[in-house]
Amino acid sequence: MDYKFVPSVCPYCGTGCGVLFEVIDGKLVGTLPNKTHPVNEGKLCIKGWNMHEFVNSFMRLKQPLVKTFGRFMKTEWDEAIKITADRFKEIIKKHGPDSIGVLVSAKITNEENYLAQKFARAVIGTNNVDHCARL
Repeated sequence: MDYKFVPSVCPYCGTGCGVLFEVIDGKLVGTLPNKTHPVNEGKLCIKGWNMHEFVNSFMRLKQPLVKTFGRFMKTEWDEAIKITADRFKEIIKKHGPDSIGVLVSAKITNEENYLAQKFARAVIGTNNVDHCARL
């Protein structure tokens, strides 16, 4: 049996609590707080304690789905990205770039949120960017 702790950061919010993932034979089986992490100092909220459950959920999406004839069909990443890019181009051509908005999440890092707003402004051409955790 291969048992190890893997240090990481909790994905639930933007706080950045340090966690230790319990991994047995390559499978995530538990989560513990990292006592030496400067952000949470060994504490975790209830979501953090149970994050390993959603990682292993049978309901978790593991590949992209594309809606075809009213049903979601599995597809490859390259195809899903192409379909999305083509649809964005159609919408921008017909309704303009401000017809698209980008909503980002507290569950991703500040760096990922920054990239999302850069994508919205530089690629899409809109300032319609919002965040679910703004005060």
